Amino acid sequence: MRRLGVIVALGALLGMFGAVMTASPALARGPKWQFQPKSARTLPAALCGFEVRTTFPVNREFLKIRKASDGSMIFLETGSVTESFTNLETGKTITENVSGPSKTIIFPDGSFTAVEHGRNELILTPALAARFGLPTVSVTVGLRSATGTFAPDGTVTSITSLSLHGHAIDMCAALI
Repeated sequence: MRRLGVIVALGALLGMFGAVMTASPALARGPKWQFQPKSARTLPAALCGFEVRTTFPVNREFLKIRKASDGSMIFLETGSVTESFTNLETGKTITENVSGPSKTIIFPDGSFTAVEHGRNELILTPALAARFGLPTVSVTVGLRSATGTFAPDGTVTSITSLSLHGHAIDMCAALI
């Protein structure tokens, strides 16, 4: 009797597996999560008073892009990312979790709104850092939102507002 129960259970599982495999093309419609490669870079001395090298020991970040009916593009990012900041003069390195997640909407006129939760990297020019009262190189913790505009080449031309409900870890100060 037990053997019959096992055979029935296995038959049911195989049937469900077959149904899932048949339905998977229908379930797969819509935008897919895409891996986001990250490259090491050196930040200029103008930001911290010394050059900072950033690397990504862990990068399992994924991006999904959606298009809204008004032509806006919605970028969703999630995953697991750690970033190492190294003072190139002293060799001191600090590694931080910068996993996010984040949502950025780019409107047809080139303006954008970005909302980030959790822990995220933030790099600002000295002028923007002074304007918003934040460090030039930081890891923000909490809810951060920004609005601004993009140039046609994808670079940020202006940030019109930036708010942080949480705190910022000043990476320049931490690397001294």
